[in-house]
Amino acid sequence: MRSFPRPVVAASKCLGFAACRYDGQTIDCPTVRLLQGLVDFRPVCPEVAIGLGVPREPIRVIESGGERRLYQPATGRDLTADMAAFASRHLGTLGDADGFILKSHSPSCGVKDVKAYPGTDPRHAPVTGKSAGFFGGAVLERFPHLAVEDDGRLENYQVREHFYTRLYAVADFRQVRASGEMRKLVDFQSRHKLLLMACSQKEMHALGRITANGERRPWDELTAEYGAHLGAALSRLPRAAANVNVLQHALGYFKDGLSPAEKEFFLDELVRYRRGKVPLGAVVAVMRSWVARFGDDYLRIQSYFQPYPEELSSVSDSGQGREL
Repeated sequence: MRSFPRPVVAASKCLGFAACRYDGQTIDCPTVRLLQGLVDFRPVCPEVAIGLGVPREPIRVIESGGERRLYQPATGRDLTADMAAFASRHLGTLGDADGFILKSHSPSCGVKDVKAYPGTDPRHAPVTGKSAGFFGGAVLERFPHLAVEDDGRLENYQVREHFYTRLYAVADFRQVRASGEMRKLVDFQSRHKLLLMACSQKEMHALGRITANGERRPWDELTAEYGAHLGAALSRLPRAAANVNVLQHALGYFKDGLSPAEKEFFLDELVRYRRGKVPLGAVVAVMRSWVARFGDDYLRIQSYFQPYPEELSSVSDSGQGREL
């Protein structure tokens, strides 16, 4: 059984932590509930933090004079400077967060689906576009390589699974970085090799070169570069073809122990997976059973086969967020 680090996750406080939404409500987020006890949450409500009460008049993102502003139509207050100052201050003192779960559609916390309006008049104003909210945008800018998602997208199984995978890999690397030990970075690279192969072979090779550290660079400089490339590698969900390549690579470790029928079955399952007929988890489960059966030490430690705790496994899927 693989051991896992305990990630640190910053989250919108309205997602089950406090009734601080603009209408005085709290939002149930199944992912937050599932993560309770497995991560250390650091909840925050940026709107309450800048002095807005509960309940409060809604705020919105507007575009005026070529600039994006945070505006409260009912009061005429421009909250742009207050929110920017809070985001800078709060994120600067947050410490070693591994990921964020933020409220979707929120003018403050949203990360990609926040509506923008053309001016201060709220009546019949058409939406001019969608982007990040003011706090959520600051998170993305300051922490481009962390696991950042909103509660809406996390309803989708694939998005949620990828979020967990990134979160636990980043938390693992945080511990390696804090150790200051080169051997632990080498071990990290080895444990995550197949996962990195699935995500990006280009970044996998770059991370290998960084780990070799032929120039004997200082630890902080070395791990800063490693972290940036790790984040880039994990930024996108692996494609089916990449997963097939990894599993075919792993199959080679068992070529002398499997019967022809077993090999044929597995290769047929790979074809079915690639065609969308079976989920990746079903194929990986077969491979995991062979790892247990043959006791291969290299494959046994690979995070690819168990990237996060079993308690987080689920097959529920809202059907949303399929396009990543």
